[in-house]
Amino acid sequence: MASKIYNWLDSRLRLKPIEKTLLDEPIPGGASWNYVFGSATLFIFVLQAVTGIFLAIYYVPSPDHAYDTVQYIQTEVWFGWFVRGLHHWGASAVMLAIGLHMLQVFFDGAYKPPREMMWIIGVVLFLIMMGFGFTGYLLPWDQNAYWATQVGINMAGTVPVIGDFLVRVLRGGDMLGALTLSRFFAIHILILPAIILFGIMLHLFTLRRVGPAGPWDKKEAQKVSETFYPRQVYMDAVVMLGVFLMLVVLASTIEFPLADKADPSDHSFVPVPEWYFLFHYQLLKYAPGALVPLASWLLPTLFIGFLFLLPFIDRNPERKLADRRLSLVGGIVFLVSVFVLLGFSLRDLYATPKTDPAVIRGQNLVASYGCKTCHRIHGEGGALAPDLSYVADRRPEREWHIQHFLDPLSVSPGSFMPKFPLTDKEVNDRSEEHTSELQSH
Repeated sequence: MASKIYNWLDSRLRLKPIEKTLLDEPIPGGASWNYVFGSATLFIFVLQAVTGIFLAIYYVPSPDHAYDTVQYIQTEVWFGWFVRGLHHWGASAVMLAIGLHMLQVFFDGAYKPPREMMWIIGVVLFLIMMGFGFTGYLLPWDQNAYWATQVGINMAGTVPVIGDFLVRVLRGGDMLGALTLSRFFAIHILILPAIILFGIMLHLFTLRRVGPAGPWDKKEAQKVSETFYPRQVYMDAVVMLGVFLMLVVLASTIEFPLADKADPSDHSFVPVPEWYFLFHYQLLKYAPGALVPLASWLLPTLFIGFLFLLPFIDRNPERKLADRRLSLVGGIVFLVSVFVLLGFSLRDLYATPKTDPAVIRGQNLVASYGCKTCHRIHGEGGALAPDLSYVADRRPEREWHIQHFLDPLSVSPGSFMPKFPLTDKEVNDRSEEHTSELQSH
């Protein structure tokens, strides 16, 4: 049946020449697991597009509704938590895949003539992916998203001459607010996808024109030559399936939580960027005062410029590792520097004890409403009412505590505890403190 449909379509659309172009392309040296990173990157990008379309159906890009719509996707939409998890972990996976792909091309010397244009287009695609990561990070409109984006925009402001202009363009106004969010949303789902689709097609077109580079050893490349189908297709499919299963496991087992809703007045909040920005975040800590512009824009600009010019700087026509010592040493030094900075950043993050802001606000509510006047909590307070030191152990149900705050008599007949005029947020903060107590014991 499938063959009949294909033949019917082929008789009208002439699909076989396209099939031959895509699947019968010769690979010097034969199929290799070394070539799967490009296909893996493309697969994850398509997955990001599909999950992003689903999320955009429910998302409202305004400060009043963005946070609530993300919560609605996470808690109310059927399998919304799963799709959001796929999109979140997919963002990390696509950055990892494109990084590995560029490293493979660099260490294989596949950026050398006649493939300079492929490398340059690849660098552009890498920068677009970074743009996806930056613009998408603001969309949940929680504290971390808001303040991490604020840091990123402030870094753009350190660029001489055009810094103020860049800040106004990114913010859409004098401050990070509704215009910024709607602008980032439009860039994330409209502008960047249109640019990257064109870039991917141009990248694949260039690949078809110049052909795969193959092994750096010319003798090895000439020994074997086989078509893209079936072995390379099989290898790519195995890796795609493995990546998808890994993302499914991550999305199913590790929830990506929201912080509190963005509060522009809370200047005490310390944001944490995504892991692929962490090494730069750490670098900024070592560049105080007058050195801030050096770390914020000068070094990144020089690095990006070097990537674009690499095929013209490294003019040695040989791709053998032994003939490219200077390039390889430079690449290894860069990787070591990135991983060292990333390691320091992770060390600092996990060495600092963190308390959920909702738990802190819950503790403040206990103090402001004078709960310890009647209740004893870990040896402090009165003895007129039950000891609350381990109430979370005795009553682990979150709903019971919420109802107890709203209407004490409904769950504790005979209680003389009054009803407190708590807002929904205050009730949530108070119950978060009980939950934190239960987890600590």
